[in-house]
Amino acid sequence: MSSTQISTSLAVSENGFLFLPTTGETFTVNETGRFILRRLQEGREQQEIISSLIDEFDVEPVDAQRDVLDFIGQLRQYHLTDTQ
Repeated sequence: MSSTQISTSLAVSENGFLFLPTTGETFTVNETGRFILRRLQEGREQQEIISSLIDEFDVEPVDAQRDVLDFIGQLRQYHLTDTQ
């Protein structure tokens, strides 16, 4: 698995509010989404994020992997990554 680059123009608040100034679009993410997004912004690899998610939220590996891959898929769908 590889690293996903979050759009550098994406503004992220501490409470999970996302703003894309280039289009004016806004989004909200839950606690898990914020957790994944922060690690992506730090440049972490997907497998490292999955492991962190398992440790932090005490979830099954298969669920953590699905959550990370689904979340990254949604980020790409809404053009919130620099790697489409």
